[in-house]
Amino acid sequence: MATSTAPKAAPAAAEKPASPKPGKQKLSKRRRREALSFYLFISPWIIGFLVFLLGPMIASIYYSLTDWDSFTPPQWVGFDNYVKLLTDDPVFWKALWNTLFYAAISVPLGLVLGLWLANLLNKQVRARKLFRTLIYLPTLIPLVATAMIFRMVLAPNGPINDFLGLFGVSGPNWLYDGPWVKPALILMSTWGAGAATVLLLAAMKGIPRELYEAAEVDGASAMRQFWSITLPHLTPIIFFNLIMGLIGAFQVFSQVYILVSKAKNPAGYDAAQTMVPFLFDQAFSYYHMGYASAISWLLFLVILVFTVIAFRTTRRWVFYETEVK
Repeated sequence: MATSTAPKAAPAAAEKPASPKPGKQKLSKRRRREALSFYLFISPWIIGFLVFLLGPMIASIYYSLTDWDSFTPPQWVGFDNYVKLLTDDPVFWKALWNTLFYAAISVPLGLVLGLWLANLLNKQVRARKLFRTLIYLPTLIPLVATAMIFRMVLAPNGPINDFLGLFGVSGPNWLYDGPWVKPALILMSTWGAGAATVLLLAAMKGIPRELYEAAEVDGASAMRQFWSITLPHLTPIIFFNLIMGLIGAFQVFSQVYILVSKAKNPAGYDAAQTMVPFLFDQAFSYYHMGYASAISWLLFLVILVFTVIAFRTTRRWVFYETEVK
């Protein structure tokens, strides 16, 4: 009997389970509780940011385009405030120049002083913990109290002029002689070098000791070790101090407002007037709130430009240990 040669039917392929449709997975009860706790704890910051920072910033953009005295409804003037500031207000350019002069000297001076102090405090000397505390202590003193101290120090018969008198030098009237007001403010800025010093000192402690040992074997001097090992490892902290110093220098206010009286010392105030005191006068002395808002945004742009320039130069001088060169 002939057998059938018809091919057997192939077994049906096992059906694959259908893949779940892409979509948002539902959070478990625990995850929802964690998310709720997160938003609950962060809500004070979010509310504070929206109400006290973002809201006023947006409002100031609008007010900078208006003529507003804070008592009557604002009147739209477009870009007239900005045009007047840039083309018809010599006080603005004087204040901007004073601010640039202050920042150009005080910021590098603070960086060099902080680096020098950190290098000294990194040595194996007695009572170095005490010296570290004393150097950082001035940064904890309120700025108003610091200004009052320097008002006495910079007085005509103050300690600085008494010290200069020991060498037969007649000290100037720091806060009243126009040419000496800005140097007096710059001198005061060195008072807060302790914060930068502490950061640099902490970075120095993180530099591997093996690098110095290898340099000593190769016969490198202490100065060579500083320039080739210590300084490159400190450049990220120096960069951070540079950015914070620039922002702080362009926003200098309390020192000028407290040390130099506009009513009693108009010449000194004119020589020391910076952007923020100029903004303050326009807003709260003359009630030109729209004009002051325009000043604030021009100041923001100036700070932004210098910050961007600083960031663009980092590839040339900032060294990151984890970065492949």
